[in-house]
Amino acid sequence: MDEKLTQFRKLIKEQSWNILQEKLLSLDNPSIAFLIEHSREFDSAVLFRFLPREKAKDVFQELSPIKQGEIISDLANNAKKVADLMNDMDPDDRTAFFEELPGQVAQRFMQMLSPENRSIAIQLLGYQEDSIGRLMTPKYVAVKSFFTVEETLQHVRKLGRDAETLDVIYVVDYEWKLIDDILIRDVLISGSDVRIENLIGEKCLSLSAYDDQEKAIRIFKDYNRTALPVIDTGGTLLGIVTIDDIFDVAEEEETEDFHKFGAVEDAKINPLHASVSFLYKKRIVWLMALVFVNIFSGAAISRFEHLIESVVALVFFLPLLIDSAGNAGSQSATLIIRALAVGDVQRRDWVRLLGKEFVVALVLGVSMAAGVSLVASWRSPDIVPVVALTMVLAVVVGSMVGMLLPFVFTRFKLDPATASAPLITSIADISGVLIYFSIAKWYLGL
Repeated sequence: MDEKLTQFRKLIKEQSWNILQEKLLSLDNPSIAFLIEHSREFDSAVLFRFLPREKAKDVFQELSPIKQGEIISDLANNAKKVADLMNDMDPDDRTAFFEELPGQVAQRFMQMLSPENRSIAIQLLGYQEDSIGRLMTPKYVAVKSFFTVEETLQHVRKLGRDAETLDVIYVVDYEWKLIDDILIRDVLISGSDVRIENLIGEKCLSLSAYDDQEKAIRIFKDYNRTALPVIDTGGTLLGIVTIDDIFDVAEEEETEDFHKFGAVEDAKINPLHASVSFLYKKRIVWLMALVFVNIFSGAAISRFEHLIESVVALVFFLPLLIDSAGNAGSQSATLIIRALAVGDVQRRDWVRLLGKEFVVALVLGVSMAAGVSLVASWRSPDIVPVVALTMVLAVVVGSMVGMLLPFVFTRFKLDPATASAPLITSIADISGVLIYFSIAKWYLGL
């Protein structure tokens, strides 16, 4: 793909527009989106302008919010093209785009929508951020339970062209309350006179428009669905959520957790587009906070200054021991945060996990102690017991801290990913220093 980027950049520079358009339109939509996403702002705008309207809509929806904004800025003087683009977008993708815009800009674009699309956009934007209501689309096919298979197929032929998916058809009553969803396959293999009510099952899986998007991720994963209906508190069918939107949300959630775990404040960072000052501001707060946290490590070491002067060899193993504690804690936290995120572990499970983690950490600590003892026996045989015992206790304490912190954050309704690796490492460093020199002082009698 890098070769294609270079090729199209050369065609733009040479202004070989006919060749450029021919080669561009020979690509599929994801490849075009990749080219635009990874091109410079001017080149992206040129490539996008060569796309016909229908293809432009599909490609635009696959771009990141930042690149979408660049494209819109380029089209700012062409109100009709912007209006066509806004109206052609799927409602859920349009909602995601509006969410990324400043309020005044979003309002200006909202006025470009048709009355019907504006009404849909206002409805979707009215739901709480990160709710399932923000993801749903009203483009689905619903039928009444008394429809026959023949009537249902006619209805699908009439309205199915604009539907987000035709894998599933939704069954509603006279008040548009959801009764069930049925696979189009079941309709196709049934007789033309069979009524839909004879095809519905006992239980219908649905989502509430007010639920958090993470719940939708878990349900799609657990039940292996491609689309799910979205209802209000009264059971009225409002729209559907499709698997492609869930993939996007899941990726965003994982990115957010990854950034938080690395102590980066903003989860929506694209380092290619972000300025140096922006990246600096998003990282400096945590790093400065951890500077002051690590002052305690220095204070702990200063308490044992006389001990260090007496046995200089203790310093050789200090980085290894405290790093081992921090690494063990980060490993433990990563496992727990992931388990909490996907629903494999609940907050109430912390007691059961505490005992299991203690046993695992103890075995790990003993194994690592054996390794560090070999090194110490060659370099400083007289402190082998100190180094070995410290390794066991430091790994156990680091693992306990890494496991418990995500549960503590969850208890106070905070994102467990905020129990980030630098914080865990800092706590493990302080405890490791205290454990190491306390054991050395006791063992050496100094």
